[in-house]
Amino acid sequence: MGGKKAFVNFTEDLLIKKVPTLFPKDVLVVEVLEDVKPHQEVVEACKEISQGGYGIALDDFFYTSGWDPLISLADIIKIDFRATPVDTIREYVENLSSFGVRFLAEKVETHEEFQLASDMGFEYFQGYFFSKPQIVSGKDVSPSKINLVQLVAEANKPEFQFEELEKLILRDVSISYKLMRYINSSFFRRVHEISSIKQAIILLGEVGMRRFISLIVMAKLASDKPEELVRTSIIRARLCELLGRHSGEDINGAELFTLGLFSLIDAIMDQEMESLMNKLPLTESIKSALIAGEGTLADFLRIAVSYETGDWQGFADATRKLGVEEEKVPELYLEALGWADSINAI
Repeated sequence: MGGKKAFVNFTEDLLIKKVPTLFPKDVLVVEVLEDVKPHQEVVEACKEISQGGYGIALDDFFYTSGWDPLISLADIIKIDFRATPVDTIREYVENLSSFGVRFLAEKVETHEEFQLASDMGFEYFQGYFFSKPQIVSGKDVSPSKINLVQLVAEANKPEFQFEELEKLILRDVSISYKLMRYINSSFFRRVHEISSIKQAIILLGEVGMRRFISLIVMAKLASDKPEELVRTSIIRARLCELLGRHSGEDINGAELFTLGLFSLIDAIMDQEMESLMNKLPLTESIKSALIAGEGTLADFLRIAVSYETGDWQGFADATRKLGVEEEKVPELYLEALGWADSINAI
């Protein structure tokens, strides 16, 4: 789970049977569904589950006094921002905070909703707000940020150009510093210190440089964004690359990696995708996939996105079109998750 806990729904029957206790408590938050009746048997089961060290969340919460025993056991209360009036949400937060619970806002889909929930006291959020750009009219991308994006694009070109990459890295002092610090760290156990950017690039090699630059640069670009935005970009990059190996298409893996990596760049930069693509040295096939969702590359991204969001019809259509076995995708997705976590640990 990448160090995070999974929120898993449990029905009334499963709670009474204490099925959640079959899972490790350090990776699980037990979600009590909204249609569960909070009678004594359920309360006692949840009390035992809670005493076992499991976190408990109340899903799609709507308050009635009968829920008080479960609220006292809960760690998190999830409130649907789309289905609950704002005044009611404020009332819930004010009145239920005394129980010591934390609040999670569900279906937060705009920056304004995210800001409102945050101001109300919500600490956790679910929704697609972070994957959409917050377009500000008249706002332009700073040259320093364009340089960073160009750096990632250059690092992930099929024809890896060491000389051009060196020039781009030298333009950014902080990345140069982090690269030198990384290559001279105890992780590599080098006898002699590496003293130049060129040496560092050569020693890390193509794969190592892609990992390093993708993580450092994307994290820097999204420093004011939810961390999951960068993680999702990296997961998509790796997943698209892996899907290419298991499809009937002959497409360069580096191009698929770049496709996934840049799939959320509009949300990271708060700019229209088309405007950003006009500034970047990417292939026309990548630009067409990201701007208009057209071409073979778009189908690879469609598999990744539909799998994330549970759009199973779109998932089935895209896998069939590319000749990817549906049963293989969960395995590839888990591999992509593991890869993303490994480079986040660098």
